[in-house]
Amino acid sequence: MSMMNQSANQRLLSLDFMRGLIMVLLMLESTRLYDNLFEVTKDSNFDFLFIQFFHHEWNGLRFWDLIQPGFMFMAGTAMAYSLNRQQVNGMKWSESFLKILRRSGWLFFFGVLDYAVRPSGLSFELWDVLTQLSVTTLIAFLIFRWSYTNQILFSFGLLLLTEILYRFVNVPGFDQPFTDQHNFGNYVDLLLMNKINSGGWVAINCIPTAAHTIWGVLAGKLLLSDRSGTEKIKWLVIGGVAGLIIGFAMDATITPIIKRIATSSFTLASGGWCLLALALFYWWIDIKDHKKRLNFFVIVGMNSLFIYLFFEIVASRWFNDYIGAITNGLMGMINVPHALTAIITSLVIFALEWNLCRFLYRKGIFFKV
Repeated sequence: MSMMNQSANQRLLSLDFMRGLIMVLLMLESTRLYDNLFEVTKDSNFDFLFIQFFHHEWNGLRFWDLIQPGFMFMAGTAMAYSLNRQQVNGMKWSESFLKILRRSGWLFFFGVLDYAVRPSGLSFELWDVLTQLSVTTLIAFLIFRWSYTNQILFSFGLLLLTEILYRFVNVPGFDQPFTDQHNFGNYVDLLLMNKINSGGWVAINCIPTAAHTIWGVLAGKLLLSDRSGTEKIKWLVIGGVAGLIIGFAMDATITPIIKRIATSSFTLASGGWCLLALALFYWWIDIKDHKKRLNFFVIVGMNSLFIYLFFEIVASRWFNDYIGAITNGLMGMINVPHALTAIITSLVIFALEWNLCRFLYRKGIFFKV
C-alpha cells in the first residue's frame, strides 16, 4: 500500500478532533466533575450513565477504560503522518530515530515527574500513561517500515507474550494470572519499584498496549494511502469489529477483559473501539466535510501534552484548590447548595483551563517534544 506525497502536508482533522475530545474528557475528570455528577445522581435513573466515567474495578469494560487506549492509538496515527512527512522531506531514518528517541525520553521523564512529588516525599513510579507511551512509541517506530502483515503479526506476538508471562511464569505468591495483587505484573513492579499499586495497575502494561500504538500507525498509513475513502472506512470497520468479536469471545472463554493489567482480550476489544471511533470521525469530518465547531476540541488537542501536565501536576496540587476556595466562598454568600457548588467549581476550573489552551492556540504556542 503506497503513500501519496501530496498527503504529507495535510492535517487529518478527524485525528485532531479525536485527540481534543479525549483531552477535554480528561480535563473534566481532573476537575472532579464526574465524581460530583455521580454523587448527585447516585441511586437515580442516571447513575448507570455516570458510572461509565470511572474505570471498572476489575473484570469488565466501561467507557472510561477506552480513554488510555485511545490516547495511545492516536499517538500511533499521528506518528504515521509525522514520519510520512519526514520521509517526503528527505529525512534519514537515523535522524527520525533520534527524534523519536528524544521524544520517548521526554515522555518517560514527564511520566515519572507526574508521580514523583508526594506529600511524603519523592516517589519513583512507572504507572503514568506518558511513561507507558514512551515505550509504545519507540516500539511502534522501530517496526514502522515493516509490512502491514508483519506489523500485525508482531502486535499479536506482544499479546501472546503477555499471555505467556502471566500464565506460565509461576513466581510464588504471584502465580495467579488474573488476580489483583497476585499476578506477574505485580511481581515485576516489585522488581522495578519495590512497590505494588493498590489499584492493580502494572508497569508492564506497555507491552500489550504497544499494540494500540502499532494499530494506530497502521490506521494512519491506511488513511495516507491512495485508497478511496469508502475503502479506508471499510478496513477500519473490519478491523474494529474483528477486535471486538475476538476480545469479547476471549473474555467469555479463556482470558478476562481487565483494563488494569491490560489483558490481551482487553487490548483487542479496546483497540476495536478505537478503530471504529476513528472510522466514524473520519467519515463524518474528513469525508462528509462536517468541520464546523471543531475548534472547541482542536484548541485543546493541539496542546495535549501541555494541558495534560498542567492538570496532572499544577492543577491537582494547587490550582483546583485555589479556584475551589474562591467559588466556594462566593457560592456560600448566596447559599448555593454544596452539590451544585461542587459542579460549578468543576466547570469554572475547566473553563479557565480551556481558555488557557485557547490563549496558547491564538498565540501560536504549541508545546511538543
